[in-house]
Amino acid sequence: MSKTLLYGATKIDETNSAYSPAESLAAFQWKNRVFILFADKDNARAARQENQLLADRAGLDERDMVVLKVSGDSVRPLFGAADGLDGEAIRRDLEAPEAGEFAAFLLGKDGTVKLKASEPIANGELFAIIDSMPVRAAESLKPDK
Repeated sequence: MSKTLLYGATKIDETNSAYSPAESLAAFQWKNRVFILFADKDNARAARQENQLLADRAGLDERDMVVLKVSGDSVRPLFGAADGLDGEAIRRDLEAPEAGEFAAFLLGKDGTVKLKASEPIANGELFAIIDSMPVRAAESLKPDK
């Protein structure tokens, strides 16, 4: 399983687009964490990832998540509200693989990529990554959360 964890990098190369907010998803910045999955040709891994994520809607809601599925150039919200998104722009901004290849990305509330995975990720692992983020830690200290 190939995963690249960008969260916690000690040296940030600001010329690297992985550390720049995704312009195509700017509407979510500072409001939501966004999990984007890119469907593979037979959709098997994407379907498995989708089923895993949607099995814990409360966990997604608690972490202010929006889940999007990109197939070709179309974008379908799986959890949370999203309108008028361009799949090709998202693919370009995230430097995602070509259409027909599975990939999953987690964007933090700051709009930057925190996780890139080439295989489905378990909810426990995904939530542990999110829960270790400084913004999430600050949220858990608020009395209304």
